[in-house]
Amino acid sequence: MAGETVITVVGNLTADPELRYTQSGIPVANFTVASTPRTFDKQSGEWKDGEALFMRCSAWRDFAEHVAGSLTKGMRVIAQGNLRQRNYETREGERRTSIELDVQEIGPSLRYATAQVTRAQSGQRIGQAATPAPEPSAWEGNKWDPQNAPQAPAEQWAAQPIPDADETPF
Repeated sequence: MAGETVITVVGNLTADPELRYTQSGIPVANFTVASTPRTFDKQSGEWKDGEALFMRCSAWRDFAEHVAGSLTKGMRVIAQGNLRQRNYETREGERRTSIELDVQEIGPSLRYATAQVTRAQSGQRIGQAATPAPEPSAWEGNKWDPQNAPQAPAEQWAAQPIPDADETPF
């Protein structure tokens, strides 16, 4: 929708996402992302934490079930969504305003962790088997190091005749 306030928050989950269902059976996951800015103090040579932002977040429908089944307390996440302002009245009659993030995309931060993603089937519920992601490459170690690259068998190339260098290849 045009004119939405879209933001990205990077931080840690303060608790496991709480999965609930509306009266009409629509899943919603509620959770909080704590984001703390850090600055380097040159005089002390140390990192200093700023004031933390605790952003209440929600995800809906199948997405809510994916969030609740994948993310846990303490995980560093990257969440993007639309800011929502909600006005309400307390039981004591006080008017209040809250700001929440209607999450459209979320995933684990890979800055300090690794992750393996599995694709969910359409309409899949938590606890059902998912289609696993393709297996990583067969070799281990630093994949950018040519010494670790898989080697083709020598017989594959030895069995084929060498093309005549005098012929045009097309």
